[in-house]
Amino acid sequence: MNYLSKTIALTMLLSISSSSVFAAGIAKGTSKFVISNYAKTKYPMLMVHGFAGFTRLGTENFGLDYWYQILPDLATNGATVYAAQLSPVESTEIRGEQLLRQVDDVIALTGKNKVNLIGHSHGGPTIQYIEAIAPEKVASLTAVAGAMKGSTIANTISENNLLLPVAKALFNILGPTLTFLEGNTELSINPKNALNSLTTQGLDKFNQTYPTAAIPKNCNDKGQKITANGVYHYSWMGNKQITNPLDIIDTAVIGLSASLMQEKNHDGFVSVCSGNYGQVIRNDYNLNHLDEINQILGLKGIFAPDPVSIYRQHANRLKLEGL
Repeated sequence: MNYLSKTIALTMLLSISSSSVFAAGIAKGTSKFVISNYAKTKYPMLMVHGFAGFTRLGTENFGLDYWYQILPDLATNGATVYAAQLSPVESTEIRGEQLLRQVDDVIALTGKNKVNLIGHSHGGPTIQYIEAIAPEKVASLTAVAGAMKGSTIANTISENNLLLPVAKALFNILGPTLTFLEGNTELSINPKNALNSLTTQGLDKFNQTYPTAAIPKNCNDKGQKITANGVYHYSWMGNKQITNPLDIIDTAVIGLSASLMQEKNHDGFVSVCSGNYGQVIRNDYNLNHLDEINQILGLKGIFAPDPVSIYRQHANRLKLEGL
């Protein structure tokens, strides 16, 4: 039986639960069946959510994963994969310190001395922080629509006297709500720090403090795939905004944010220029910022690629690189 046949035969039997949460806060991708070693990387993968992100909202058996259906699929294909639990609304440095502790947890749990980090949105600069302060613990970094040079949405909000207080009030409600639903109310919430971290000015300062050759100097340049410390770098993202009008939440969130974007080429939150990092796999997928993590609940455009398969293919790419 070939790989595709196995996948079809076992799809209805696979558990849709993606994680078992450890005391450390990380969540492990699990599956009742392993059908191949296609995604079995040398080093474990640790997924890092973005702004207003989470690992899982609700219980293990009933809830919503940030990386919807992605972790169990990777586990089904042989990967050792975890999801980090970080402050949803906080500065990059504080999120980075939280992530560093969870990198150490994954290293302790697996017995491997490195991890492959995959960060979405604000997760991009967050994983960059780890390489800057502990490069020996990182095999590769992948930015999925990473806000590597900031987002003009954060600029617009921070510079608007009407939008800023409304946004801060909203994030002061949203942040604690997410941590409550995730079951970790000890995670700090700071809208001001978060917004400052995501502005282009804030990221420019961050990149001066924690520089990397993986970030190109301008939109027409290419970042380095392998930097001097031997760490591999990759990125991919979409460049569409409204992909499925039936996905009401997605359409409302992306539509509102897209109206604040000043660039033309973006996924609704992050510009393609800001997302370019290391080896660019693609930056023109027919996906928006939430589609990139298979949200909401896997709804996307009719002709859009399957985000789950993109992560699976990338895991295989890391495997073939010996990572």
